[in-house]
Amino acid sequence: MHVSRRQVIQDGAVAGLGISASMLLGWQAKAADDIAVGSILDATGPINIYGLPMIDATKFAVDAINQSGGVLGRKLRLIEADCQSNNQVYAQNAVKLILDDKVSVLMGGITSASREAVRPVVDRYSAVYFYNEQYEGGVCDKLVFSTGVTPAQQLGVLVPWAAKQHGKKFYTLAADYNYGHISADWVKVYLKAAGGELSGEEFIPLDVVNFDSVIQRLQSAKPDVVMSLLVGGNHIAFYRQFAAAGLKEKMAIVSATLGLGNEQVVLKPQEAEGIVVIYPYFQELDNAVNKDWVAAWRKRFGANYTYITDSACTVWNGWHLWAMAVNKANSLDRDKVIAALETGLTFDSPEGTIRLDPKSHHVVHSVHLAKVNDKNGFTIMESFANVEPSDTMKVCDLAANPNEHKQYTPKF
Repeated sequence: MHVSRRQVIQDGAVAGLGISASMLLGWQAKAADDIAVGSILDATGPINIYGLPMIDATKFAVDAINQSGGVLGRKLRLIEADCQSNNQVYAQNAVKLILDDKVSVLMGGITSASREAVRPVVDRYSAVYFYNEQYEGGVCDKLVFSTGVTPAQQLGVLVPWAAKQHGKKFYTLAADYNYGHISADWVKVYLKAAGGELSGEEFIPLDVVNFDSVIQRLQSAKPDVVMSLLVGGNHIAFYRQFAAAGLKEKMAIVSATLGLGNEQVVLKPQEAEGIVVIYPYFQELDNAVNKDWVAAWRKRFGANYTYITDSACTVWNGWHLWAMAVNKANSLDRDKVIAALETGLTFDSPEGTIRLDPKSHHVVHSVHLAKVNDKNGFTIMESFANVEPSDTMKVCDLAANPNEHKQYTPKF
């Protein structure tokens, strides 16, 4: 028999369950008082090597915010969607979370292709969206906040360093979608500035696991440096096959992506040790906030948690910046929250103090060059303080042009 809410209130209880009208209304009031927030990431699918630590960071951040009093004195209620590394599913879940679940903020996306599947939905329905992952830069959108590093902050440091340390002849291997193509163009920009030359460039589909032909072309080209912009679990095979071919002793590998999927843990030390990467966050960072964060992370997720990635830290940053802005605005109103986000917020993150640039909606990070060690982690080699996302800041001024919803790409 169906029992209506009106009947429950009239009868005083649901027969056999002992649920009184006051209890039911109390639960409804509590649910109504929560603030619904949405997360779209990959718990399953070929990109979930990045998604799983980001999902852990999402839950950890939301719980930490709630334990600190929530937002506007209210608890956050996290609604999660597994997008299964499928861009169509990303778009569908974005619609559901915004229209049906009425989330106050949408966070997520991993690949740039997934972000570009979500962004038209966000623009259509005017939702606040945080993309918490390093990417190829250039997104200029009043509704979008990009908290990961851009090419200026990674490649702008890594390319000249590698050219000086190893030689000026580069060969780029990149994932075959918008992230790989645009980032490869940025390699050309920074390589030209460093006086280097590009001896080869290849774009590898995400499902490729056999790199025999790539290895052969590298053996013929004999570059000084291989720039890896490879993405996903299948591309881990490249590093294994590269080492097996004896190329580690003949050319250096530097990467803007390795480690985000804990490749340094999956690969053997003889396959990965010595590869150089650049990110704002490494688990090994020696600062008080990070030490406390790592200890709290291990207490929550277990002492044997594999490695806390830069992506996980970027997710943590995104949630806290949004919560700070809502509290500063004293409102969930979209325009008021965006205005608060555009006040130059700073946050003491595990990576160090970060600042949200008001005009570009991107973050100023300190970044660190590090190499894979033999302990499934990284050894930090050199640090660069307060590196701006200048690639995007030069072309994006949302204070002057608030109606922009586009992505800029490199100009040659």
